[in-house]
Amino acid sequence: MATAPVEDQRRLLEVQALDTRLQQLAHQRRNHPALATIADLDARMRDLHGSLVDSRTAVADLEREVTKAERDVEQVRNRATRDQQRLDAGALGAKDATAVMSELESLARRQNVLEEAELELMERLEAHQEALAKVEAAHGELVSAQEKAIAERDAAFAEIDGTAAGVTAERSKAAEGLDAGLVTLYDRLRAQLGGSGAAALNGNRCEGCRLELNAGDLAAAKNAAPEQVVRCEECGRILVRAAQG
Repeated sequence: MATAPVEDQRRLLEVQALDTRLQQLAHQRRNHPALATIADLDARMRDLHGSLVDSRTAVADLEREVTKAERDVEQVRNRATRDQQRLDAGALGAKDATAVMSELESLARRQNVLEEAELELMERLEAHQEALAKVEAAHGELVSAQEKAIAERDAAFAEIDGTAAGVTAERSKAAEGLDAGLVTLYDRLRAQLGGSGAAALNGNRCEGCRLELNAGDLAAAKNAAPEQVVRCEECGRILVRAAQG
C-alpha cells in the first residue's frame, strides 16, 4: 500500500488547489464571451461576403457598360460633327449634300437611341452603387465590431495568461520536493478524474466527489497510519485526512 510523508500529503492539497485554479483559468480562456462574439461576426461576414462580391461585380460590369455606351454616343456625335462641317463648308455637290443630310438624320436617330440606353445604364448603375454602399457600410460595421471583439479577447487573454503564469510558478514551488510516488499517483488520478486527483476528507465526506463514506470505509481511513496514502472508495481520489493538517 502506498505511503508518503504526512506533510507531503497535506501539501498535495495546495497543489490541487493551484491545479484547479489553472483549470478554471483555462476554462475562462476557452469560453470567454468575446470568442462567441467573434465567431458570430465571422459567420455574419461570410454570409455578407457573397452579397458584397455580387454587388461589386454588378457595379463593375455596369461601369464598363456605361463607359462603352459613352464611347458609342461620342463616336456618333463626332461623325455628325464632321458631316455638319462638310455641309457648312459648302464644297459638296447636290447629290453628296443630300446623302450627308440623310446620314445626319440617321445619326441623330442613332444618337437618341444610344443616349436613352446610356441613361438607362446610368440609372441602373446608380441604383447598384447605392446598394453596394449599403452592403459595404454593413460590412464595415461588422469589421469594426470584429476588431473590437478581437481587442477585447486579446486583452482578456493577456490578463488570464498573466494570472496563469503566476499560478504556475506557485504550483511549481508547492510541488517542489514532494514524494515522487505520491506525485505520480496524483497526476495519474488527475488525468483520469477531470483534473482532480486529491481531496480533503471533511468529516465523513470526500470533498472531491462530495459523497459521504460509509461507516466501514470511514473507520478504515481514519485508522490508517498517518503516512498511508488513503483513497476514497467512491471516486478513487487521494484522501487527505484532517488529522494530518
